[in-house]
Amino acid sequence: MRRSTLGRSGLRVSSLALGTMQWGGRTDLVEARAMLGAYLDAGGSLVDTAHGYAGGASEEIVGTLLGELGRDAFSVCTKAGISRATGARVVDTSRGTLLSQLDTSLRRLATDHVDLWLVHAWSDEVPLEETLSALEFAVTSGRARYVGVSNYGGWQLARAATLAEQSRVPIVADQVEYSLVERVVEHEVAPAAEALGVGLMAWAPLAGGVLAGRYRTSTPADSRGASADLGRYVTDRMGPGSQGIVEAVATAARGLDTTPTAVALGWLRDRAGVSCAVVGSRTEAQLRQVLGGVDVTIPAEVTRALDDVSAISL
Repeated sequence: MRRSTLGRSGLRVSSLALGTMQWGGRTDLVEARAMLGAYLDAGGSLVDTAHGYAGGASEEIVGTLLGELGRDAFSVCTKAGISRATGARVVDTSRGTLLSQLDTSLRRLATDHVDLWLVHAWSDEVPLEETLSALEFAVTSGRARYVGVSNYGGWQLARAATLAEQSRVPIVADQVEYSLVERVVEHEVAPAAEALGVGLMAWAPLAGGVLAGRYRTSTPADSRGASADLGRYVTDRMGPGSQGIVEAVATAARGLDTTPTAVALGWLRDRAGVSCAVVGSRTEAQLRQVLGGVDVTIPAEVTRALDDVSAISL
């Protein structure tokens, strides 16, 4: 698996990060252990979780596996600022909440530091300077090696990165949704990230399985599209505009004798500014399908065709 630095930082990450949003929910410890083993065997190096995933169970499973394999077995990214403890989604990026959640994450992960810590979402309710002060303290206190943000728009990222320069604790990553059916980040986020030396971490690179062709003819009973919590997300990415993209990916896969998954990830891997794609497979079998095409090269003419069919208006 390819590795590169995250933005202009010294943190090297593999082209695929292992997302764990479903760990502790639809994925249990046994399945997670098998997934992590397959991922590491394929050359993966970065496991992505968050304080709010599965009510904390995701971080606890990552911590268990980190304890089994050793702290240096893989890098850990976690996020803070979103909680669903009351059942509702609550965004709080205040210094007190962020640092409290970080300490909770470290306890669950059974480690004294994370390799990458991200603010999970933008908030208009808290001054950005206060939010960034939590990131600075996390680094200077040794709790985090590198810091960044998640789901920040172009101007938000530019403002955060500019202010962070004053503390000499740079923003090194912005984790955003990015795929062939969700290219809006190319309007402002990607250019801002490139100019500022911030690496993009693309979440939902397969659009919840849409680009893998899982929903071309039906909705499998065990799929995200059939689940109560994620079904709406998948439905929103199966509109008329995406049908042509899905078919183009499938056509390219047949021509290259590979899978739609490999084509969609290969296209994304080569986009300017993308440091890694965060894949959130539910099972070991699904993950192995992803890993099987991790090194597929997408010819320039295929890339241009996919660019054209998925183009969005600026």
